[in-house]
Amino acid sequence: MKLATFGFLLVFQIGLFSDSFGQSISELLGYSPDAKLLIMHADDLGVAHSVNAASIEAFANGGISSSSIMVPCPWFSEIAAYAADHPELCWGLHLTLTSEWKYYKWDGVASSDKISSLLNDEGVMYDKVIDVVSSANLDEVEVEIRAQIDKALASGIAVSHLDSHMGTLFSTPEMFRIYVKLGKEYDLPIMVPGDRIPPSWGLDSLAGKIHYPLDNLIMMGKMVPDWQSMYDDMITKVVPGLNEVIVHLGYDDAEMQAVMVDHPDFGATWRQKDFNYVTSEHYKSKLKELDIHLVSWKQVRDALMANVTKD
Repeated sequence: MKLATFGFLLVFQIGLFSDSFGQSISELLGYSPDAKLLIMHADDLGVAHSVNAASIEAFANGGISSSSIMVPCPWFSEIAAYAADHPELCWGLHLTLTSEWKYYKWDGVASSDKISSLLNDEGVMYDKVIDVVSSANLDEVEVEIRAQIDKALASGIAVSHLDSHMGTLFSTPEMFRIYVKLGKEYDLPIMVPGDRIPPSWGLDSLAGKIHYPLDNLIMMGKMVPDWQSMYDDMITKVVPGLNEVIVHLGYDDAEMQAVMVDHPDFGATWRQKDFNYVTSEHYKSKLKELDIHLVSWKQVRDALMANVTKD
């Protein structure tokens, strides 16, 4: 699978869905085989109140169909309580091994003595993926990721799927295998960017029946002058099958500006622009114009699990 770049738009071609059910994922979800299905997905819930509030509003508006939560973050409890009260919505886990903001930090869910290789000299997670990769003990990676999943489940969240914050778990074959292992163990689909997973990692041999249903993953890669045109271009790139567009929502308020200071990419202004687009009538009209249907990871998981049960 090749990484295609459209300006600052990154498109990951995935197409790794197992055909073992005898039907395409579109058919399992009740659509025609050539239907264009889109998971409009919001990342980073739990990182701040503003992100939680904007994502909840976008769900209510119909602008997003999926989300993922960062369990170690300071505002996890708020979104966990909301998610537990709203199991009809789609709540994935954004498995987290980094803490990238300048002044705003967190440590792990597991006790620090069990994950010391994942923490820097200040006792918080590293800023950069490269530092995690160079320092992490793999057993401790599994301890922390498992602790995040268990805490989410214990909080009453009906978890829809797993993905990886900043792609840390896609950085080495050993970390990736931990990710796959836990997806299988908890019967949760895992999002995989196919361009970053070399054939030598044995993706097909690692896969189980609950896995990799995406055909296409799209995400904004850098600030651009014309936000609406770039997102319109993203929507135009949606193909027959199952697609995901990742957005990062929040309000450009004092909290977001403080949390994301000196970080224009994926920062406060970015998140407000993403929110404005997915809650706009223009965006909804674009979906209708292109005959794109919003679906969720929750629907995918339920459809796959229903078919596993029949086997």
